[in-house]
Amino acid sequence: MPGTADRYLYLTRHAEATPDETGLTEAGRRQAALLGERLRGVPLTAVHHGPLARAAETARLIGERLDGVPVRVAEEAGDYVPYRPSREELPADVADPMLGFLGRFPQEEERVPGAELAAEAVARFTGPVAGDEPRHELVVTHNFLVGWLVRGALGAPAWRWMGVDHANAALTVIRYAPGRPPGLLVFNDTAHLPAPLRWTGFPPHLHV
Repeated sequence: MPGTADRYLYLTRHAEATPDETGLTEAGRRQAALLGERLRGVPLTAVHHGPLARAAETARLIGERLDGVPVRVAEEAGDYVPYRPSREELPADVADPMLGFLGRFPQEEERVPGAELAAEAVARFTGPVAGDEPRHELVVTHNFLVGWLVRGALGAPAWRWMGVDHANAALTVIRYAPGRPPGLLVFNDTAHLPAPLRWTGFPPHLHV
């Protein structure tokens, strides 16, 4: 019987996008290239990315710095609301602003329900892998899915993906090992970026 081995899931939010989100800014292209350089020594088996242009361009620029690692589109790595909590699930003091925020993303505009895509992402990208060899994969995605997967790794309530925010081209790594809870090894790390390229995607008062 085949065994199971560790999965190392590398997550990044796409690099800084242009205002119309049709691609990356010059700073975003530099961010993506620098992240690719950081990952050059990692034994990645694939780079998965969401279908939107800003994620696809980020993945392409990262892939150009890697040696023969395939770059693949994955709809479940796209930009969507992974879970919509009820008011009763939320702490009373934050329920109104959280529900107001979610109201900016109408469900009727979703071609595929976000909860369905989120479940597919969990099935495809998380948990130990079959076989004896560890697997290392990168997913180039968006802020919401990073928050959803980090929340899941920590066993937090489903609504708690909200407030887990990720800078552009920062790096998060989760380890899924047989017989152990998931381990959050790295979160929102920007060590590969020079100071002027860090914390894009965050309002200035949250830069640290």
